[in-house]
Amino acid sequence: METLLNLWPHPPVDDGDAARFCSTCVFGRLCLPDGYDKRALADLHCLIEHVGPFRAGDEIFHTGEAFNAIFSVRAGLVKTYVLDDKGREQVLGFYTPGELVGLNAIYPARYPCNAVAVDTVMLCRFSFPAMATLAARIPSIQETLFRLISKDIGTATLGKGDYSAEERLAAFLVNWSERLSSRGYSARRFVLPMQRTDIANYLSLAPETVSRVIRRMTDEGLIAIDRREVELRDPETLERLASSLLRRG
Repeated sequence: METLLNLWPHPPVDDGDAARFCSTCVFGRLCLPDGYDKRALADLHCLIEHVGPFRAGDEIFHTGEAFNAIFSVRAGLVKTYVLDDKGREQVLGFYTPGELVGLNAIYPARYPCNAVAVDTVMLCRFSFPAMATLAARIPSIQETLFRLISKDIGTATLGKGDYSAEERLAAFLVNWSERLSSRGYSARRFVLPMQRTDIANYLSLAPETVSRVIRRMTDEGLIAIDRREVELRDPETLERLASSLLRRG
């Protein structure tokens, strides 16, 4: 029987060691036997600073702050957002363990948004100037950064465009399922730790619309939902609904 802790990443006990990174590290593949030697690995280890815990609502960085680090989520959920000139919030993204926050600040060297903890968050802080220097010597670091920047851009456009509410929500659920599954969590049963209003904001939908679509998907047997716990009962149909947004045929 899966429990809540099995469905959502809680603070990790695996901090890695002198030969490998912790299990959520985005640079973990460099630790493979056919990777780099221990000295190169040690250089990357030296860039990492464990920070946290951050409690729900705690700020990690804010709009306009000088950019000097990127953050890898070790546990919990981070939300990024901006405020318009009337103080209205626009949610830009959610970041789970194994994902980098702050990549969109590389240019113009200032954070273009706010980042806050949604629940209890643990992070790894990477000094970006030092990492950029090391990346010039270790091509795999540069390749990993480019791949993650590309992925970050793709995720940021999720739900943007002329799509129906059903397509947007289906894409969100499928994308969330795949992101957690890649970290070893269940692809069919998982927790949505963010507020439903934040999901609606992120998808550019009214909260009432999201609630209506959830009820319809539940009635049609596509999903089952209990508070924040979701089960994908018909993932194939959800993937077909989401195919246009997720660039699938």
